[in-house]
Amino acid sequence: MKVPRLHPDTIEEVQQRVDIVDVISEHIVLRKRGKDFLGLCPFHNEKTPSFSVSQDKQLYYCFGCSAGGNAYKFLMEIGKQSFAEVVLDLARRYQVEVKTVEPEQRQEIQRQLGIREELYRILAVTSSFYQHALHQSFGEFALNYLRHQRQIEDATISKFQLGYAPAGWETLYRYLVEQKRYPVNFVEQAGLIKPRKTGGGYYDVFRDRLMIPIMDIQGRIIGFGSRSLKEEDQPKYLNSPQTPLFDKSKTLFALDRAKTHISQADCAVVVEGYFDAIALHEAGIGNVVASLGTAFTQNQLKQLLRFTPSKQVILNFDADDAGKKATERAIAEVEDLVYGGVVQLRILNLPGGKDADEFVKSREDGAVLYYQALEAAPLWLDWLISRLTADKSMKAADQFQQVAAAMIVLLNKLQDANQRNHYLTQCAELLSQGDARLVLQNLATLKSQIKSPRPRYQRNFTKQQKNNSDSAKPAFAIASHPESELLEQAETLLLRIYIHYSRYREQIIEQLESKDLLFSIAVHRFLWQQIIAIEDNLPRPSLENANPLLSELHNRSLDFPKKMNTVTKLFHLDEKTQEDVFRADIRVAEAIASLEQVNYQKRQIYCAEQLQNLDPATDLKLMKYHYQEIQTAVEKIRQLEQIRLAFSQDPITQ
Repeated sequence: MKVPRLHPDTIEEVQQRVDIVDVISEHIVLRKRGKDFLGLCPFHNEKTPSFSVSQDKQLYYCFGCSAGGNAYKFLMEIGKQSFAEVVLDLARRYQVEVKTVEPEQRQEIQRQLGIREELYRILAVTSSFYQHALHQSFGEFALNYLRHQRQIEDATISKFQLGYAPAGWETLYRYLVEQKRYPVNFVEQAGLIKPRKTGGGYYDVFRDRLMIPIMDIQGRIIGFGSRSLKEEDQPKYLNSPQTPLFDKSKTLFALDRAKTHISQADCAVVVEGYFDAIALHEAGIGNVVASLGTAFTQNQLKQLLRFTPSKQVILNFDADDAGKKATERAIAEVEDLVYGGVVQLRILNLPGGKDADEFVKSREDGAVLYYQALEAAPLWLDWLISRLTADKSMKAADQFQQVAAAMIVLLNKLQDANQRNHYLTQCAELLSQGDARLVLQNLATLKSQIKSPRPRYQRNFTKQQKNNSDSAKPAFAIASHPESELLEQAETLLLRIYIHYSRYREQIIEQLESKDLLFSIAVHRFLWQQIIAIEDNLPRPSLENANPLLSELHNRSLDFPKKMNTVTKLFHLDEKTQEDVFRADIRVAEAIASLEQVNYQKRQIYCAEQLQNLDPATDLKLMKYHYQEIQTAVEKIRQLEQIRLAFSQDPITQ
């Protein structure tokens, strides 16, 4: 569901009803200390409580790591949610009517929220039904399977809410629809029943299966995984179908339990199966999630990266051929992020061909050995290269050529020159098979087939250039890097006007959104994020506080002294800056034109750099495209410069 822009009345009413002590108590243990509450900070490791919660002020602050804010901020940080998502969840919890800025959306939003809430309830009741069934006589076989074959302790069975779906075709249907009186269309939307193709009626999706609830990041059940208990029943593993709550390509099993451990360990481990994840959690290794039987996707990876500051992820799929192929598919699926260095990806194949579940239970020190294996896991490219050379004879000409060609494909995708040089040498050594005399020869051969940046000269599209003539005159010059001074002045001016004069705020937002402009300078971007967060919860102006935004920004500067220190100058007006604000209509238009100009300068530079790496003999169509883009950018820059000069002959005052 697309999160709408919430009405300030909704935000204000939610804030009035929320008790920060209740909210935070659901995540950490708080003890009364004087008039405040104290607990262990969830945002950093500590043994002595330094996390203080004030019920009077409805604020929290950690004296250890300086984290602080209100209930909204806490839930945004702990759950990695947006402000609007947090408010919607709290509104549902405290039964606050949701109003949006667009009144026509209100009824539809309420309808969607009502449906989702009903689906959550149905799935929770279903999970309880499956858990109860597991401990009945007809679920004894499934319970014994968990206890004996899987060696899962009763506490873990309860912790992960494992259950059993009875064998009958309509057992769950009768329970939910006939006994509990849930609407049949909602039970179907939850992915629990399907309509019969003939004869009418419905049948249960899951029958005679071990049931594994799948939670969202907040710990709400959104679907189920299941395992057959008989070899003849296929498929062995079956997930819920896609529903309004559940999309397996965007979901990771046990992330709700693992997210805090991932942040603490600064590393996420991804395994292939539910029972691998459950076994590792039971062994005390909590930073583990499982994919849901599909290729590991970019959506899933990006979810994990929110919780690991250094972006460390380890893939530990099964060590058999199928598992290794799944690992290769996973790397290919997230190729852009991996080759671009966005994620520090490692690959773990456990010795003996074991999966994680078998490995940790194979001996008493299994958990310790698993930790050691994680530490030794090779980088993804080392793993891929080792896969290329596995079971290959470098003395056989065809196999040698096959391996070398595959290495070149990998090396050409690397974007970092230093990393590429490192692996060039490594590949040359592998191809040389210990013969030092062949290393330099193989290195030279590999280098000759690696695409390297072409010389920085310019081309035009004349017949001479198409014939690779060196005499053609450049049709354009590479643009210089965008003037940082122009960017600094423009962003500073927009923020200053926005803070001090509310009448121009809608105009500035409209201009930024319609032209797809962003604040590029880090401190300005941070200040803008604070402004947006404050305005979503801004009290109305009063006689005592004519500019509540400015007052709240002063408060934020106390919460974020380091980040806000460089922009607090914008909170004050002197004679010089008052002149700019006084001429706000002209200055806003001038600043917007400046930001647009910088964007086109960046586009010009990017296209020019792309041209330098293209070959006219093979990439002529693409070269024409980038050339046209450059010409367009140059013209736009010229027009915007004229617009800025037309508004004022004076430079933008900082």
